Formats: sequence, C-alpha cells, structure tokens
Amino acid sequence: MSTSALTNDPRLKLVDRTIKKFDARGDALLEVLNTAQEAFGYLSPELIRYVGHELHVPLARVYGVATFYHLFTFKPKGEHTCIICLGTACYVKGAGDIVAALERDFEVKSGGTTQDGKLSLTTARCLGSCGLAPMIVVDGTVLARNEPAATVERVRAATTTKAVS
Repeated sequence: MSTSALTNDPRLKLVDRTIKKFDARGDALLEVLNTAQEAFGYLSPELIRYVGHELHVPLARVYGVATFYHLFTFKPKGEHTCIICLGTACYVKGAGDIVAALERDFEVKSGGTTQDGKLSLTTARCLGSCGLAPMIVVDGTVLARNEPAATVERVRAATTTKAVS
C-alpha cells in the first residue's frame, strides 16, 4: 500500500480520530498503534510512518514499540486466526504436537498464513489459563484441553464456516 493510497483509505479516519483524541501526544503511541491495527488488520510500513509523523515520534521509536508487543503484526492476517499457547503447562501437555499437526495439515508454518489466505497460525508465550492446558484461540474463541487431531478438525471447521464449535 503506497502512502498516497493510505491517505485515501477511509479506515485512516479511525486512526486520525484516536490521534486527535490524545491531542497527537507521543505518549499515545501504543493506543494509536492498537487503533491502526484494528482498523487495517496489520501495521504496514506506510502506516507506521504515518503514525510516527502524526505523533511527532521518531520512526525508530514507533517501530520499537510495535515490535516489542507480540500482538502487533506486520503482514496481513488470514481470514481466520489460530493462536496456540506455548507456555510451560500447555507445552508439557502437548501444544508442540498441536502446532506440528496444524502446520502439516494446513501447510503453513507458525507465524504465517496459508497460501489461500484462509488461516493465520501463530503462537503465544502464555494465554493465562494454565489449568486448561493446552489452550488455543480460534477466531477469538478460547478453547481448552485440546488434542492435535481434534484441534485440526476444529480449525478446519472454522475455516470452512464462520462458527467455532
């Protein structure tokens, strides 16, 4: 997306509204980046430059904040998302096997998106529900006590329909 295409994008109004809400203060950087990602789905280089320019924050600082938080992404996500917790409890209870099964069955590496753009597969350090390990989140729905084969089926169902069972 070019800078000129970005300025004509109606989603930019949401980002501008957040910038204005915080009087274009640099300490609003995290909030503005959150709004930008929600509006666009990811942070493109043009969007990062725009935010830095509008907040009068050096590009290195904007990029530093965006890369520090793992929830920010720099590539478009798939139509559906699957996050697998790799925290200690989840890993011990088989999260690594779940990642391997999903990578194999959907032909995608963790951190990537399938060629058809249907699924983005990511991992997280901890989802904060260790007693329900292994945890996954499919399209925003938290699923507990998962096993590789059942997870593949759940994700397959999610990528062919809108609902997660």
